[in-house]
Amino acid sequence: MKKEVFFKDLGLRHFKEVWDLQEVLLKQNVEAKGMLANAHTEADIHLYKQQINNHLLFVEHYPVYTLGKSGREENILISDEERIEKGIEFFHINRGGDITFHGPEQLVGYPILDLDNFKTDLGWYLRCLEEVIILTLEEYGIDGDRSPGETGVWLDAGIPGKERKICAMGIRCSRWITMHGFALNVNTNLSYFDNIIPCGIANKQVTSLQKELNSKVPLYDVKERVMRNFEIVFSAHLV
Repeated sequence: MKKEVFFKDLGLRHFKEVWDLQEVLLKQNVEAKGMLANAHTEADIHLYKQQINNHLLFVEHYPVYTLGKSGREENILISDEERIEKGIEFFHINRGGDITFHGPEQLVGYPILDLDNFKTDLGWYLRCLEEVIILTLEEYGIDGDRSPGETGVWLDAGIPGKERKICAMGIRCSRWITMHGFALNVNTNLSYFDNIIPCGIANKQVTSLQKELNSKVPLYDVKERVMRNFEIVFSAHLV
């Protein structure tokens, strides 16, 4: 039976607004799971199960740098004054990973999933997110790959000097409820990455669908393909 996942495309939003929304959805699920664990009647069990919902949010962000909980601030290569002058926000957040950039024409996906309904294995979950993107890139004739020991999706991952990341990933998980997710560069302005050491990985490039295909790609088309591949990989039904 396919798992039901509530889908919403939020359009272009400031990062903090959507971070707060994720926190609300995660908290609702965590609290419902806590109540479910202590439920004694069939009616209560049914009630609390209904309050645990899976979500997938799509969004584009206004320009922002986000630093993971174990990230290093020295991977930000510009001063606060320069960053503010360029109109780029900054947040030190509670996901894994280091520094990354989000901005317009980048597809950011935030799955808030109860892995008890899928598989309680974070390695499996990350590989599944990567697979969604790899399948999507394949539809554009691009050979996406994994880089050993590094999350996300890469091109030419095994060719020293040619490795380039097209999709960054970083997650948080509480009581097997996930938040944060992936950021796929579609028509992203890659110059923003010049001000950071992306994901804390020096000497490796960042790329986009537009750069690889040498033409702009309709974001709506990418969204549709990612949605379809998400449903395939996670055996899910987006509603």
